[in-house]
Amino acid sequence: MKKTYELLAPCHFGLEAVLKKEILDLGYEISQVEDGKVTFIGDDEAICRGNMFLRTAERVLLKVGSFPASSFEELFQGTKKICWEDYIPKDGKFWVAKASSIKSKLFSPSDIQSIMKKAMVERMRQRYGVSWFSETGSSYPLRVFLYKDQVTVGMDTSGDSLHKRGYRTMAGKAPIAETLAAALIMLTPWNKDRILVDPFCGSGTIPIEAAMMAANVAPGVNRSFLAEGWDNLIPKRCWYEAIDEAKELEDTKVKVDIQGYDIDGEVLKTARANGERAGVGHMIHFQQRPVKELSHPKKYGFLITNPPYGERMEEKSALPALYREFGERFKALDSWSAYVISAYEKAEEDIGRKADKNRKIYNGMMKTYYYQFLGPKPPRKKAGDEG
Repeated sequence: MKKTYELLAPCHFGLEAVLKKEILDLGYEISQVEDGKVTFIGDDEAICRGNMFLRTAERVLLKVGSFPASSFEELFQGTKKICWEDYIPKDGKFWVAKASSIKSKLFSPSDIQSIMKKAMVERMRQRYGVSWFSETGSSYPLRVFLYKDQVTVGMDTSGDSLHKRGYRTMAGKAPIAETLAAALIMLTPWNKDRILVDPFCGSGTIPIEAAMMAANVAPGVNRSFLAEGWDNLIPKRCWYEAIDEAKELEDTKVKVDIQGYDIDGEVLKTARANGERAGVGHMIHFQQRPVKELSHPKKYGFLITNPPYGERMEEKSALPALYREFGERFKALDSWSAYVISAYEKAEEDIGRKADKNRKIYNGMMKTYYYQFLGPKPPRKKAGDEG
């Protein structure tokens, strides 16, 4: 019988429901949804498939323990009680890569990290009967969350954050994370049969993520994961099976209308190169075009975009005119919907329309709003219709 684990999948604050649906669609049971984190139940196969297929998770962590600690002594003893020898081999390299603390008495990350490392060493010395560890083998980094004096310990199976798909070696200024771009698309009714335009596409992340979804290209298919080296926990065949499953699902011949516009010709060269590396460059039409020239002859399309927010003072003065132009061009499109993520506080006012819905999402530490301007639904297709 396969061993099952609790797996933690962190995500952007505000996107927990999107990630929960993704995990359920993969066939796994959700055990808890918290701010910025979804916990689910799965076996070693789930670790591989989670890393390979989840578009909105930042990483997949294997939960190894949870305990209360309001003093460093309790932190030490709680850490020491975890059966580290079940997870980390004698030559494994282990350390607390990150510790975060919210509403807890213990709040110094460096102290939390060093005390937990000492406790792990003491436990493993006793179990392995050695006085020191070479740490020359595979890496087993830990991520620790303290919330209201409750400690949750997860072992990182991903390595590099899952937003690093392997296609974006270069980016424009203020790029949107791939995981966030995927979530923005999933929060709309867009599908591969509908038009999608990003008029501020920058290095192309939103169009590329949309094309990958349309073609069923798994987000992790072009990268490696840290836990591939964990021969003591995850059989190699599980990784091969996840890759085989991903390759079988791919269909890059699918017909789509996905477009990315930007005023900057240089950044569009980067967007095209990124699209090619992702394997979907042929599915996206990138074009140098300012927002004032935004147009499309067809109806019922989607604008999904991450326009400038004006983080730099010199850009702030240009925002009202830019958002007004966007609003005017959107209004001229027949029966379209628009989805705009922005930290600019006057976005709705300058677009000239109140959003039908908006959703608070944290882009890193920055609070943004995802404004949703909903157009009419297209008429249902009759049997035999094409296009």
